[in-house]
Amino acid sequence: MKLIIKFNLVFLLIFAVGLIVAAYISRDLLQRNARDEVLQNARIMMEAALAARTYTSNQVRPLLETQMKYEFRPQSVPAFAATEQFNDLRKKFADYSYKEATLNPTNPRDRVNDWEGDIVNQLRQNPERAEIIGERETLTGRALYLARPIQIKSEACLPCHSTVDAAPKTMIDLYGPANGFGWKLNEVVGAQIVSVPMTLPIKRSEDTFKVFMISLTLVFAFIFVALNVMLYYIVIRPVTRLSQVADQVSLGTLDAPGFAVRGKDEIAALAGSFERMRASLVQAMKMLGE
Repeated sequence: MKLIIKFNLVFLLIFAVGLIVAAYISRDLLQRNARDEVLQNARIMMEAALAARTYTSNQVRPLLETQMKYEFRPQSVPAFAATEQFNDLRKKFADYSYKEATLNPTNPRDRVNDWEGDIVNQLRQNPERAEIIGERETLTGRALYLARPIQIKSEACLPCHSTVDAAPKTMIDLYGPANGFGWKLNEVVGAQIVSVPMTLPIKRSEDTFKVFMISLTLVFAFIFVALNVMLYYIVIRPVTRLSQVADQVSLGTLDAPGFAVRGKDEIAALAGSFERMRASLVQAMKMLGE
């Protein structure tokens, strides 16, 4: 096997290992960055929902207290306000969602579905847990969800949700006496769940990965060609010429043209040693001829 083939096999093996390692590390990093981006968007949505709840509780509800005695206004309920805000947002961003999923809600639209019920039950079993983060498949692709517990931390919530007798009559007239009662202080009754699509960030990470790998492959190909050119002119060609001269001398052609390599590298040192050996051999042959 020729020397250049051996070198190329080693180069290709090193480049292949380098590409595999770079692909694994870069893909994992890009995927994690994409997930972190989606999670950050989910946290922003969650904080926006909390801001809407706080605004409604502190500024809207007090303005409607008198009217609530004659007609129940769901707009005064913080959960209703936050949900309505994000329902309006979904008109432009249909894949984004926010829901105050509740096991026994006053408003039927807040009732949990199967996968939301699993999350609520996890939070009920671990009330000290601040949030749950996960992924799930949807009709439009993979989505990341962020869930935080809805826990009754204030007795101000109990008049509307403890018993039917304690609840405002106007609320009973609107929603009926069947749902939304029996809540207890410090109980986890549901979960605020934000769902954010991962399709676009994942696609961007995949596109970035492809561009990076193509660029890295082109760089490796350029280095491979450059190393081959350097290897040929610095090592292979001088060694081949030296081998040809050595063959001629071994066949008795003592007047073969000399081989000189300029420089102080190992090839030049080898050529110098060979020339001295050839000169000594020629001198010895002349002495034997005499």
